[in-house]
Order: sequence, then C-alpha cells, then structure tokens
Amino acid sequence: MPNSEYLQIGGQAIIEGVMMRSPKHFSVGVRAPNGELVLQCEPLEKTWIGRQRWLKLPFLRGTWALLDALTLGYKALRFAGNIQLAPEYQLNEGESKGELDNTPIPPKHNETIGAIQVGMALVVGLLMGLFLFNYLPNFLAIQAKSAGVENPIQINFITEVLKVIFFLGYIYLISLMPDIKRLFQYHGAEHKAINTLEAGHELTLENCRKQTRLHPRCGTSFAIVVLIVSMILFTFMPKPEIESSRILTSIARFLVELPLLPLIAGISFEVIRFAGKMRSSKLINLLLWPGLMSQYLTTRVPDDSMIEVALAALRAVVEADVKQNRVRTRVQDLPQQPRARPKRGPTEPTRTRRSRSGRTPRRRPRSPAARRPSSFGCTTPKRHR
Repeated sequence: MPNSEYLQIGGQAIIEGVMMRSPKHFSVGVRAPNGELVLQCEPLEKTWIGRQRWLKLPFLRGTWALLDALTLGYKALRFAGNIQLAPEYQLNEGESKGELDNTPIPPKHNETIGAIQVGMALVVGLLMGLFLFNYLPNFLAIQAKSAGVENPIQINFITEVLKVIFFLGYIYLISLMPDIKRLFQYHGAEHKAINTLEAGHELTLENCRKQTRLHPRCGTSFAIVVLIVSMILFTFMPKPEIESSRILTSIARFLVELPLLPLIAGISFEVIRFAGKMRSSKLINLLLWPGLMSQYLTTRVPDDSMIEVALAALRAVVEADVKQNRVRTRVQDLPQQPRARPKRGPTEPTRTRRSRSGRTPRRRPRSPAARRPSSFGCTTPKRHR
C-alpha cells in the first residue's frame, strides 16, 4: 500500500473492540466474552451519495466524511453488541476465561453489519447532539440579558463558551462510567496501532506498546477544531432577536447557525487532514495542542489484549487493500510483449506501390554527376529538369 494511503486509514473504538477503515475496506475486531478474538472484514459499499465526485471536493468532503464515519460506527457497534450477546461466545457455567486466544476467527454465525435501525440511530444521535451542543447553549445565553448583558457580541461569545463547557463536561462525566473507561482504553489501542503503521514499523505488540495514545486526526481533535472555528465565526456574526419571546429568539439563533454547520465541519476536516500530513511540524502541533490535550479525556492506556484486537483489525484492512490492489495491477505488472508483424509466406508476392493509373512507377536512376559540392563543403542534390 502506498504511504499516502496510510493517512486515509482511521478507526473507532467500540464495545470491547475496534473498528478500522481503509480506503476500500473496513474491519471490526471484537473480544468475545469467552476470550476469543472475532474478526470481520468487508469491502466498503459505495452508496449513491458516495459516488458523487463533487462531495469529495475540499470543504465539502468534511460533512460527508463525518456522516460516513457515524454510519460505520453504528454498524460496528451493532456488530459488537451482537457478539457480546450471542450464546456461542458465552462462558459455560463453572468455566473460567483463562488465557486469551489472540488468533482472529470469523463470526460463527452469518452476521451482516448493517440494518435499518442504524439509520434511525444515526438520526436520533444527530438530533440529540444538535439539541445539547447547539440549541441549549443558545437558550441559556439569552438568559444572560436578565443579568444586564445586552451586547450581541457578548451574548454570542457566552454561547460559544457554553458549547465548549458542555462538550468537555459531557466527556468527563461519561468517562467516570466503568464501561466507558474500557471503551476509552480501546480508543487508545486504536491510536497506538495507527501510529505504529504511520511510523513505518512492523505491526507487532512490542512496537505498538511504544507508541503514544494521541493522534492529530482523532475525532476528539476534530470536535475541538469545530468548536474553535464556530467560536471565531459565530461570535461576530449578527443573529436575529425577537423581543416578545426569548424561546423564539433562541430558536431563530439556532436556525441561523444550522446551515453553516456543514461549512464549519468542512473547514475543520481540512485542518485535521493537513495536520495529519504535517504531524512532524512543531508549529502545527502547537496550533493543535488543545485538541491533543483533550484526547487525555477520551483515551486511556490499553492492556495487551486490547492492543492485539486493534492490531488484528488493522492488519485485516491493510491486507485486504493490498490484495485488491495486487489483483487490479496484475495485468499491468506483466511485461508488455511487442506486437509481432505477420510474416509473408514463401509464395506471397511483395507488395509494390502503384500509381493512380494502375501501373508500377519506374524509378529514375541517378548518376554520380547529379550531385555537386556546395559552398559549405557538403553535397546538395541537383534538380533534374
């Protein structure tokens, strides 16, 4: 796989597992309750929206990439949940888990990663996120007028500060849950595996342990960049105000911000993409320092069993892409044989050029006197009259 495609590999932490995605495939590795490592790899199916080239243009591909990541994330979560509840993966009575088996195995039942409920869950999740991190801060910021704040720029700034507080507070509160702590450990394992690949090291447990659990293209960094860009844009943007009702004012402010969210997501996506390519630059790391520091909330140090799951999922997508590229370029890699000209048979006459009248033109012989020396020491042909 070319090194440029390494930057297109990403992943997500799921319930007791990791989902990895490459340009052409995605895989899900899950640690079953009995200790087995269940691995599923599938090619990415391009929908009608995914085939539209104009959606892949800069500042437009960010929104599509976000929706695509959410869709794959819900599919992987559903797959992982089914593995955790399937009877064939449960421990029998009186049986202990013992030593974990890190050999990847396919699912024991035909589990397709996809359902109608995935789309419904995606819509519900987006609506809850818009309400919690967009509408509610606008509603609470309007209440600051009771404290004597009348400047629109100050109200807008309070709104953006509340968004940051709500986001960081939400992450901190859910991180206190034991199940979310394990989820954040798998998140750290996913980062370590991708960092190992991008560093050019072999995908082994020893190499993966040495890597950092932070990554500039993390979704947490993306969310922080979205908050920063929205703070710069929305603070100085005029918003409508309805004197008769503060509820209608907050709804109007929310509706004004809503169409600009895809633009903000597109700008933030390009920033994160550029940061991934320039991750060795100290200036870029300094500018993205808030996003990197926020990952200490969403990642934890993983154990070896979690790292093995992340490595198995990453190896699956890399090998699948390499295999597909090898099949496509197999014909191109063959040496091109020159086209052989057909040989004439022994009885086949030699083709001669004929004139328009059908007769073979006779070639006029040239005598040595037909050539004469020129003034530059070379010979020039003499015209025959």
